[in-house]
Amino acid sequence: MKRILTGLQPSGELTLGSLIGSISQMVKYQDEYDSFIFVPDMHAITIKQDPKLLKERIRKNVALYLACGVDPSKNTIYIQSENLYHANLSWVLECNTYMGEASRMTQYKDKAKKQVNATVGLFTYPILMASDIILYDADYVPVGIDQKQHVELARDIAERFNKTYGDTFKIPSPMIPEVGAKIMDLQEPTKKMSKSADSYKGIILLLDDEKTIRKKIMGAVTDSEGKVYYDACNKPGISNLLTIYSSLKNIKINEAEEYFKDYNYGNLKKEVADVVVEKLLDIQTKYNELINGSELDKILDRGREVTNRIAKEKVEEVFSKVGLGRY
Repeated sequence: MKRILTGLQPSGELTLGSLIGSISQMVKYQDEYDSFIFVPDMHAITIKQDPKLLKERIRKNVALYLACGVDPSKNTIYIQSENLYHANLSWVLECNTYMGEASRMTQYKDKAKKQVNATVGLFTYPILMASDIILYDADYVPVGIDQKQHVELARDIAERFNKTYGDTFKIPSPMIPEVGAKIMDLQEPTKKMSKSADSYKGIILLLDDEKTIRKKIMGAVTDSEGKVYYDACNKPGISNLLTIYSSLKNIKINEAEEYFKDYNYGNLKKEVADVVVEKLLDIQTKYNELINGSELDKILDRGREVTNRIAKEKVEEVFSKVGLGRY
């Protein structure tokens, strides 16, 4: 069985975009693949975090994965920082990555512009991401379009290491969903709906209450044409609403277009809001049952045990090949 690996940073609250672009894919693929799902908390601290809040979000993320349909019996679920081999392998990979490669990462450039003093960790985190992936010989990495470049870097690093030291790592491939790969901000529909956004006005959080969800969707930015059809370039707001609807209803974009062709924008928003509310209230009910229970720790303990065993073997092989250690 082929293996997939994926995770969402606990750097902000999980959003509707997280559900459609990432978590729904975890659920979709868990019957087809050997699935590894992790909380990449080490990546989160490339930007300063409130330690208490970060710890809370780690647990919330896992509880939300499960509430959204991730089955712990079909997935290995773990926390990145509970496995020290991620960082150990990352250092070896940094020593096999060129400055030019790391400098070309567009997410680093974008995030560095927003910070007064960008950290070295922000610059090198794509290499830690490569370590996360190739440490477990993942065949596929389900990612949004904006993360594809990082998987390509992981491929390049793995191929270079194999060529230099012998066959060691499996070469991973990105897996990008056809629908809902990128849900946009409701107030700025040319920008991704991000859990790290400065304002949540255009962001639907998975734990938003019904009133808040409806208010955000009804206030979504559209255009003055008054016609409902998909055109991401000229009608980003309407196209985003159609993407949300089609993703949650599990239909194609053109089917959503046909359904809404005679709707005005207000009625379109109302139906989209109905679908979002129905989906998120069901998730919230399950989440509230999980977050205060003991099952989360049992699942994470099991994931820590499994991944440390696999990672230890891989890192010992890598260290031996590059000449580290006594033996």
